[in-house]
Amino acid sequence: MSNQSRTVPRRLLLACCSALAFGGTATAAQYTVPAAIASRQVEFEVFLPLQNEAELDQLLIEQQDSTSPNYHRWLTPAQFKSRYGANPDSLARVRQHLQSNGMTLVAEHSHSIRVRGNASAAATALGLSLELRQLAGKQRIVAGAKQRLRAELGNEGAVVAAFATVPDRRVHSSHVAAAVPANRYSADGPYWFTDIKQAYDFPAYPTSASRGLTGRGATVAILMSSDFLDSDLALYLQHEKLPAPLPTTVHVSVDSATLDVNSDAFLEAELDTQQVGGMAPGAVIREYNIPDLSDGSILDGYTAIVEDNLADVVSSSFGGPEDAYLPAYNGGVDETGILTVVYESIFKQGNAQGMTFVASSGDSGGLTIPPPSYFNGGPGGSFQPGVEHPAVSPHVTGVGGTNLQTVTGQGLNSAYVSENAYGDPEVPYDPYGFGFNVTGGYWGSGGGVSKIFVQPSYQQLVPTGSTQMRTVPDIALMEGGCPLGLAAVTVACPANGAVVGRSSVITVMIGQLYAVIGTSVSAPEFAGTLALWIEQSGSRLGNVNNQLYTKAALQSHHLGAPVYRNAGIPGFNGYEYTAPVYNQVIGLGTPDVRQLIGAQALPAAGIPQTPTNP
Repeated sequence: MSNQSRTVPRRLLLACCSALAFGGTATAAQYTVPAAIASRQVEFEVFLPLQNEAELDQLLIEQQDSTSPNYHRWLTPAQFKSRYGANPDSLARVRQHLQSNGMTLVAEHSHSIRVRGNASAAATALGLSLELRQLAGKQRIVAGAKQRLRAELGNEGAVVAAFATVPDRRVHSSHVAAAVPANRYSADGPYWFTDIKQAYDFPAYPTSASRGLTGRGATVAILMSSDFLDSDLALYLQHEKLPAPLPTTVHVSVDSATLDVNSDAFLEAELDTQQVGGMAPGAVIREYNIPDLSDGSILDGYTAIVEDNLADVVSSSFGGPEDAYLPAYNGGVDETGILTVVYESIFKQGNAQGMTFVASSGDSGGLTIPPPSYFNGGPGGSFQPGVEHPAVSPHVTGVGGTNLQTVTGQGLNSAYVSENAYGDPEVPYDPYGFGFNVTGGYWGSGGGVSKIFVQPSYQQLVPTGSTQMRTVPDIALMEGGCPLGLAAVTVACPANGAVVGRSSVITVMIGQLYAVIGTSVSAPEFAGTLALWIEQSGSRLGNVNNQLYTKAALQSHHLGAPVYRNAGIPGFNGYEYTAPVYNQVIGLGTPDVRQLIGAQALPAAGIPQTPTNP
């Protein structure tokens, strides 16, 4: 293994999220900042629109069209910036305005400028009154309600990634047991990576006697607000007899982020790297560690990844409701440009460079967000239908989940038996720490219909339940159920005794074994699958969704061998039921991996801890 580190300039900003503000006409005298924070240093990005975006959108289509001369002809970051980055004249005007108002230039990227200065100068430069506010248990610098950027920025179409009141994203994983001494108690696991690989028909690990795949030559980036321990990854893989060499790992600190072994994100980082490493032990794993899951930090992480251009696959096991950016949740201010302008620009850049973005669809089933009253002084109310970002982006593959059952009583054999996608009703709880319990929640595979993103062309290939808007998830793998401390007492999650029909995976954390559930399991599983696909095809894949839906359309017309299991997977995520071809619980279904990646001629991964499946 190797350990390297790179530190992106430190982010001193205390705001939790990105704030959107377009055009304005206010004068500098109107911008107020309390004396207590006026001299505090803040650092943030000012994002600008892409140029030639229609041409870029056409290129992204052609890069996925095998008949086009642009098929899989990926751009470099320099080529992207030259063709599609922010207009240079616009960048110059914005740079001059910011510097003339006391901000110091830190860096320039394809479509943003990063600046630093005190809060008073930032308020004047941006045209925002700033204040210190308690937000979900944290002190944050935020903008006053219903404010717009100064005309010098707004007229350029600028979006500022700072100072909003949108809550931090949440990780998509949970403990179901404090510790477990071993695996394979029953047909429901908890499972090691080798069990998953046998059940889902992964290609074999290569041996002297047979061919196989390990993800060699592919690099998977994991974005998370924590680092992980190489020693835990080694223990996890060696338990299943994986021979040396173990995966190469690279630790990247963004904004001077550090390791916090007491955070929920630490478990998440351990889970993500172990799932990717288990599925694709030949791949390089680059962990991009960010300070928190605010939009500002997440955007810094994604920017570092696309500008580095070293990752073929980017895995994100976190999310937040897209509704949180709508005016009803932000004092009447429309924050959706954070998603549609800023994130989409970064995802498009990554896709154009050949990167595949993967994100967990969420663990709140089809009921993702409390009502606006919860964020505005209570009461909590009941969870509302919605979907989570980044999984809902058309340029990201959203991964949902199931409960997997394999054979039992046959030693280490983990042959596939069945799956279900039944979620678990939750007890009332306070999801973002605002002091109010919310009722009606469901643990299950996140899915539903977007209110913000229109239907991408690839979703026209199969009926998705909406003819106008993007739906999620796109695909699914093992997720598991019965979250510790949240699941209401039901037949599926009894108060005592064995869990019925609910599965989990093993994760090693500080040398101990834990049973873990969530779409944070399925997303890195699929990221590892993509690493195998890249090795098999010999090329980056870009936005793989077109290929996923094309294969589903062929299967729906009984053309070729089946790729997805869906018709035989019953389930309900609190709002939607499963159905054949596509549904808003598990998307296209769970894959037969060899069929999905075109490796059906290779032998299958056998029984765990054997030469073909170590």
